Amino acid sequence: MRINRSIRIGVGIAALAIVATACGGGEEARSVSSSAENGNLIVGIKYDQPGLGLRNPDGTFSGFDVEVAKYVAGQLGVSEENIEFKEAPSAQRETLIQNGEVDYVVATYSITDARKEKVGFAGPYFVAGQSLLVGENNTDITGPESLTGGKKLCSVTGSTPAQKVKDTYAQDVQLQEYDTYSACVEALRNGAVDAVTTDDIILAGYAAQYPGELKVVGEPFTTENYGIGLAKDDTEGRNQINDAIEEMISSGAWETAFNETVGASGYELPAKPTVDRY
Repeated sequence: MRINRSIRIGVGIAALAIVATACGGGEEARSVSSSAENGNLIVGIKYDQPGLGLRNPDGTFSGFDVEVAKYVAGQLGVSEENIEFKEAPSAQRETLIQNGEVDYVVATYSITDARKEKVGFAGPYFVAGQSLLVGENNTDITGPESLTGGKKLCSVTGSTPAQKVKDTYAQDVQLQEYDTYSACVEALRNGAVDAVTTDDIILAGYAAQYPGELKVVGEPFTTENYGIGLAKDDTEGRNQINDAIEEMISSGAWETAFNETVGASGYELPAKPTVDRY
């Protein structure tokens, strides 16, 4: 009886291991070059950021990040019609890459040391700075130091701007987090929060979407290097994307893409970034 029981336990453990292997962990991280060679790419973008990454009512996509994503794909030999765009909310970007659900992410994705522990980055393809969005008639908030007296500040889950303000500028600010910046903007418009914080280029798009209602205030108080996220160990893919970014900048396509997307908001063309081949 003891021997038979041991056999049954061993078989059960083996069966559980097979099930765990089949069901757990998601897909493996993707290789950009392998996907490109197959003629298709899955790219993560934002769906709710005017001028950067926006899903339009007709199902098409527009914005500077979208143009960067398409240019990179073209340099990899993949035509626009063979790109599948997938929504990449801030809190899900690393997970999408690690689970192999996307080949790369172009979604106002700041390069940080903490994120580089989980994913790889090419770029930067743009350098932004953190700022504040408030109502057009607001005169109390002029910069992060003025977020005192228990003011409510909104940013998104999985991003760091609001906590940065609390840690560095205004300890008593009340932080509100939503899944998307568009939800923060709606909270600002209906008076549920006093300000929204993230990168100035993102805020400029929302201010342009609601002219006469919202405005960006203060000078940028951080430096945010936007990178293209991909699998951490995909060195070949990172080098190929870096080559594509450099080509986009040197050819003039980078400036054209900016002027045709973000430029409409009045956000001034910044200095061209230098790709960091770390």
